Amino acid sequence: MVIGSGIIDLLLHESRSLKEKRGIVSRILKRTQNEFNISIAEVAENDNWRRAKIGFSVVGNDRRYINGKIDHILRFVDDLKLAEVINVKVEIVNMPDSMVPDDLPEGKYD
Repeated sequence: MVIGSGIIDLLLHESRSLKEKRGIVSRILKRTQNEFNISIAEVAENDNWRRAKIGFSVVGNDRRYINGKIDHILRFVDDLKLAEVINVKVEIVNMPDSMVPDDLPEGKYD
């Protein structure tokens, strides 16, 4: 299993209040979630009406696929032009197969 996660630091030029910020961030979150079916949320800078930090995660079984998907997500958010991407932190982790138990009871987790 491969887990990709990241934090996107945004600068919101058009925002003049927390209410406007919530609207802009909400549009970014909904459009990105709908496009990529990922987990995504605002994770910091909640009281700053000019900045936002968005966290996301992707899970799959191929590192190249996850890396490509993250690249598409970052490009998509930037192409929305709702906010300026000023910093990105990304981490991709390979989880060993040994973490998945082989002796799960049949039928219980199907």
